[in-house]
Amino acid sequence: MIHVLRPGLLSTIQDLGRTGLASLAVPRSGAADRDALRLGNRLVGNPEELAGIETTVLGADFRFDSACWVAVTGALCGVRVDGRPSHVDRPVFVPADGVLSLGAALDGVRSYLAVAGGIAVEPVLGSRSTDTLSGLGPPRLAVGDLLPLGTAFGVPAEVDWTPRSRAPAAVRLLLGPRDDWIDLTALGDYVVTSASDRVGVRLRGPALARTRTEEIPSEGMLPGAVQVPPDGQPVIMLADHPTTGGYPVVGVVHPADLGLVAQARPGAVLRFELSRRSRS
Repeated sequence: MIHVLRPGLLSTIQDLGRTGLASLAVPRSGAADRDALRLGNRLVGNPEELAGIETTVLGADFRFDSACWVAVTGALCGVRVDGRPSHVDRPVFVPADGVLSLGAALDGVRSYLAVAGGIAVEPVLGSRSTDTLSGLGPPRLAVGDLLPLGTAFGVPAEVDWTPRSRAPAAVRLLLGPRDDWIDLTALGDYVVTSASDRVGVRLRGPALARTRTEEIPSEGMLPGAVQVPPDGQPVIMLADHPTTGGYPVVGVVHPADLGLVAQARPGAVLRFELSRRSRS
């Protein structure tokens, strides 16, 4: 078992999410930065899809009943085992009755704790992910929670350093399906607002005006979909987004760049690089 000593601002259990259920109005959910969770699982010898813990900004503290290999990935943060400094992006050994502490994020928003064997809470609709919008899955972590662990799959990776990719100057935006409903010539730099969460990243910057004024029926949405509400300020859908929406979707952030969006702190500046897809 893992004992939750300090859950921080918002800590949840996340795997790679629920797939194939959008027709039932069930979004994918899962880790907001999927690449970070995948990396953590690989570092401790897990399959990439196992559940870990996603922390938000302020970190969290956990006590382990038995000795275990763990890895902390995603947003850089201070890592300590029984008060001693440790590492991110590499396997870390926590002894029996040891306390693992994740400090506040030094960059980014979300850090990920992968544990050998994964977090083995009961799955809901095929996933152990917490969906903060619908309430599906386990509740957000609270002081005193006991989290069961699965059986370790293999040995930790033999690495002592993992390279980090540098953030690109712009996130790629694949245009469509409603890019002809919005005047995109006003696109510029956008600031991430404090109203952002796992549902979506809200931006503030040059307002985007409609070129068509009629209403559209609600349409399906994907993670990374960029909606333009009446105020013209874009919203980028993240893991817990609704499955449909009635505002024009002008494009979808390239899946490889969505983790960057998920890690953008309030006040960070995002710029879009437009890519027009073939309509044939």
